[in-house]
Amino acid sequence: MSKLVHIVDEVPGLGDARGHLPMIQILDGFLDAGNAAASVAEHLLAQTSGDAPIVAAFDVDQFHDYRARRPAISFVRDHYEQYDAPRLVVRLLRDTGGSPYLLLHGPEPDNRWEAYARAVRAVVERLGVTDVISLGSVPMAVPHTRPLTLTHHANDPSRVREDSPWRGEIRVPSSAQALVEVRLGEWGHDAQGFVAHVPHYLAQLDYPAAAAALLEQVELAGRLTIDLADLRAEAQRREEEIAAYLTENDEVGDVVEALERQYDTFQRAEDSGRSLLAPDQPLPTGDELGREFEQFLAGLSDDDREGDQ
Repeated sequence: MSKLVHIVDEVPGLGDARGHLPMIQILDGFLDAGNAAASVAEHLLAQTSGDAPIVAAFDVDQFHDYRARRPAISFVRDHYEQYDAPRLVVRLLRDTGGSPYLLLHGPEPDNRWEAYARAVRAVVERLGVTDVISLGSVPMAVPHTRPLTLTHHANDPSRVREDSPWRGEIRVPSSAQALVEVRLGEWGHDAQGFVAHVPHYLAQLDYPAAAAALLEQVELAGRLTIDLADLRAEAQRREEEIAAYLTENDEVGDVVEALERQYDTFQRAEDSGRSLLAPDQPLPTGDELGREFEQFLAGLSDDDREGDQ
């Protein structure tokens, strides 16, 4: 394991944890719509009380695909300098009350996810981490004018404090963070996380409201105190910028209004306990859906042939 992660043997101040040491996991490159998760990491580093020493460092060369994500380097007149080497590290931070916690941040591993999960396990067990909290954000067809929602998840269902908005099973692309949560559960360690739902038309912009919402959950789950004043002020400024933009762009405003109607209709149905499905109608089976889809494709083929003729 020492080939994948180097863990500092003696960490001053780690004894202040008194049996409670959460570790926040934020990996760049995926699950970061609106730059929300990266903004959380930047905010935590800026707000930490005291220094932020590195207590564990992963061997990035074992995990990073340099050709897929090339680090930046400066060319100055006739030479190169200031190479931005990717770093995947764990830092010791303190909240506004002085309580210690850990921040695992850096680029998401491009390969060897199982090895990465084992390396995270080594950090958890060596440093006495009591809970791993992963953060992310995804684009969703929701309006920014309605309350921002999140998905809560954990490898121990009793740690999920809010009801899930999802019903049934959904197959989604995996991530290193997701695999870590699964594996830690198999190894007897608690892990949970939160995913903010960012309006899809804002996913390419910085959306500090999502970062603030994630940090509110971190405070609750990690029993930490974090100053969110600057982040909330930034979120308010961004909301004002969006509102000004919408007044000048009717087409985008129409999209937002349509999303508002869709959101409100769904919310009313949820509040009244009614389903948006037709009453007393059983859900179709997978085979039935497959046949309907085949008929739909066949119809498209017939239309194409008629158009060609």
